[in-house]
Amino acid sequence: MDYLIKVKTAKYIGDYKIYCLFSNGVEKIVDLKNELYGEMFEPLKDKNIFIQFKVDDTLKTIVWPNGADIAPYSLYEIGKTIAKTIKNKPNFSKVR
Repeated sequence: MDYLIKVKTAKYIGDYKIYCLFSNGVEKIVDLKNELYGEMFEPLKDKNIFIQFKVDDTLKTIVWPNGADIAPYSLYEIGKTIAKTIKNKPNFSKVR
């Protein structure tokens, strides 16, 4: 497991679910419906606020305008894998 995992891309897909592409090439659907508790996250239960997230260039994770963020590793653990991209895939076409 890559403990320095980062979020490269994130897109809202509906019902508190976010598609995330991680720095290791793994794509996951992260369902945050049951994760929105506590002072910073309660306002995100309003879907109009929830969808205002973005990927922060410095933190390399998703953040909201109210200052809430979720660690990339937590998103990775919560998420359900939908695809894996092999990084640095060997080129076997030259092997005889």
